[in-house]
Amino acid sequence: MQSCEISADSTDDPLSSGLRRKRQPRIVVIGAGLAGLSAAKALLESGFTDVTVLEATDRIGGRVQSVQLGHATFELGATWIHGSHGNPVYHLAEDNGLLEETTDSERSVGRISLYSKNGVAYHLTNSGQRIPKDVVEEFSDLYNEVYNLTQEFFQRGKPVNAESQNSVGVFTRDVVRKRVKADPDDTEAVKRLKLAMIQQYLKVESCESSSHSMDEVSLSEFGEWTEIPGAHHVIPCGFIKIVEILARSIPKSVIQLRKPVKCIHWNQSVSKEIERVADHNSDLPEENKGSNVFVECEDCEFIPADHVIVTVSLGVLKKRHESLFHPRLPEEKVMAIEKLGINTTDKIFLEFEEPFWSSECNSIQFVWEDEAESESLTYPEELWYKKICSFDVLYPPERYGHVLSGWICGEEALIMEKCDDETVAETCTEMLRKFTGNPNIPKPRRILRSSWGSNPYFRGSYSYTQVGSSGADVEKLAKPLPYAESSKTPPMQVMFSGEATHRKYYSTTHGAVLSGQREAARLIEMYQDLLQ
Repeated sequence: MQSCEISADSTDDPLSSGLRRKRQPRIVVIGAGLAGLSAAKALLESGFTDVTVLEATDRIGGRVQSVQLGHATFELGATWIHGSHGNPVYHLAEDNGLLEETTDSERSVGRISLYSKNGVAYHLTNSGQRIPKDVVEEFSDLYNEVYNLTQEFFQRGKPVNAESQNSVGVFTRDVVRKRVKADPDDTEAVKRLKLAMIQQYLKVESCESSSHSMDEVSLSEFGEWTEIPGAHHVIPCGFIKIVEILARSIPKSVIQLRKPVKCIHWNQSVSKEIERVADHNSDLPEENKGSNVFVECEDCEFIPADHVIVTVSLGVLKKRHESLFHPRLPEEKVMAIEKLGINTTDKIFLEFEEPFWSSECNSIQFVWEDEAESESLTYPEELWYKKICSFDVLYPPERYGHVLSGWICGEEALIMEKCDDETVAETCTEMLRKFTGNPNIPKPRRILRSSWGSNPYFRGSYSYTQVGSSGADVEKLAKPLPYAESSKTPPMQVMFSGEATHRKYYSTTHGAVLSGQREAARLIEMYQDLLQ
């Protein structure tokens, strides 16, 4: 049986004897994703010397995961730098020459970023027909007009009517349907196609939001998410290079891999337990027994700290908040965790010997004609593939080969994750044959896919404002513990970072980076006299 170990570093109250002795506070960062690395980098560069980063997995990067296959790099996680003006991720990439091979076609200014802005999206029906380009353009203009209306509820303070159920999906579907049906210039056949396209566009939107359905996304809060001006950029050599740049100035000894955390004991809650467990350990310094925070790891080590920055995903907090914190989190923070949304968006990469698509095709969009009047976007388990909204063509082929990147989200993504590669490859091939009307499409020679939902250290891709939540919940999630500050209660024992804690930039890599820098800034300000 494994015995527990207690780290022997001193962790006195940071606002009492420790500061008087000019002792460096001990800071533990949980998670080596963009938020955790940004926090650790900022702390070390500001003069903190006792910083430890604990990472549960065997790699750094978190939800950034670049996989090298042959000469190409494929992104299972973060893919685009969203916006450039003032975006810290863009500036890291630009300053370090990561965008030198980014082609003009990979600088997309569209709202929904594809791998290439060149070419045309092919909207295909399950009867194997391509929807005429002019019909697609007319519908796209209408959809985008309604999308802009969804932004106004927050941005202009417009009241939300009861019919919409405060849901982006319900509102969008209702308004677009009414306008399509009321158009006197369209034939019934064209109207039917446009009505079916509503669901396909909402599936794409769900993948963008990482929600099971846009019905779950709050209409009144949807417009608070802020887009940084400028183009979206792909990093040809891999988004992981951003991670490596952040980690470059962090000594390797600071980051401990394969170090999952079991529980964070804060507010001196574990002092007596530690003393009891450590009675046999005469080497344990007396001051460690009164530490404000102890991080209990799965390997049974207890690490004392003055401050802990928690950067785990909202999905992990939803699943584990009751056991991850002792004492339990305040009810206000628990409510914020429960009200905010996170779900899974997965990618399915299919590599073919030769392209079966035309040179002008930049994506294949799946439009199910039987969904023209559908309300729900939830499918029986055996029909999980109907949630795949599209396959993008990776461009340029000189870099990637002949590869399609499919998108699936929500509960159906979790079902996909349970299937083996052979099943997913066969299912996707059958879909492509059905929608293109080409029964001779060969099976792909290779498949690569993500599994963010079932991974216990992520439990989802990124966050969104769920119906019933608001930006105020994001602020509550980000608020350090304990809430009540007094001379007897050291502040900022447990701090929170990660994309879900950024009110304006949740779901983005720059939101994650900025949130890590934000928490570091709190400690830098707190210890400014010590650091001078």
